Amino acid sequence: MSTEWLVTGARGLLGQAVLAELATAPDVVATALARDQLDITDPTAVREAVEGRRVVVNCAAWTDVDGAERSEAAATAVNGAGVGHLARACADSGALLLHVSTDYVFPGDNRRPYPEDAPTGPVNAYGRSKLAGERAVAELLPHTGYIVRTAWLYGAHGRNFVATMLELAARRETLDVVADQHGQPTWSRVLARQLTALGRAALAGRAPAGVYHGTAAGRTTWYGLARETFRLAGLDPERIRPVGAEKFPRPAARPAFGVLGHDNWARCGLVPLPRWDDQLTAALAEPPFAALAAVARTNSARLRV
Repeated sequence: MSTEWLVTGARGLLGQAVLAELATAPDVVATALARDQLDITDPTAVREAVEGRRVVVNCAAWTDVDGAERSEAAATAVNGAGVGHLARACADSGALLLHVSTDYVFPGDNRRPYPEDAPTGPVNAYGRSKLAGERAVAELLPHTGYIVRTAWLYGAHGRNFVATMLELAARRETLDVVADQHGQPTWSRVLARQLTALGRAALAGRAPAGVYHGTAAGRTTWYGLARETFRLAGLDPERIRPVGAEKFPRPAARPAFGVLGHDNWARCGLVPLPRWDDQLTAALAEPPFAALAAVARTNSARLRV
């Protein structure tokens, strides 16, 4: 018997990865709704979309961090109130909700990984908007709501740091990259697989509701990620130069430390995500990264002539 899943934000980097993962499951019927097909700030539309679904994976979000600083009310309408509409519709219909959140709900002043129950304290408007969504899920779906925080996400769809580094490698001899912000680069394909596994565990009654951290094991900096991307792509990592975050001032403050702990996966019998460098190795062997790396190698040779 097939289970009905709904994926919101279906054309985004993570939404497309989730749909690709669900497409391999013969017992799942997945409905994909992109932003122009479902406005999650519209409670009536949300209620109609959720009706009849057994699992909802919410990948819809305002993701423009700097834009949120200028338009916090608009960001919160999506990341806060919109998530509340989804949670309320799931509560009314009996659906499970897997909601994707962020490390930005934390202040970034730790030296050890943040556990799932660590006190929150966002330093920017985007983080505050995402925290509002988390609180809505926790309040409205105490037994069937799952908050999965992720960070430093990259993948085959949409713009992301890894693809940008490879594209810039084809045009610039050296790159200045921030070396004083710490996080866990996470491949969207691996996170999509974990979200699917969590949904299955929840349906089977093996996964307690609450917060899970969907980030890679280990930690690095943007500088470390750029160097490893270059190395794995067959490029010279010495072309990457470390700089402080003050070199690139942005409207929104960024947490300096976004490393998360992963203890709660044991509660539902799931293994945490693999190490960030192992994920990156696998990702760079796949499209589109392998092609971007090939172009970067070719053009890099020309830069040195």
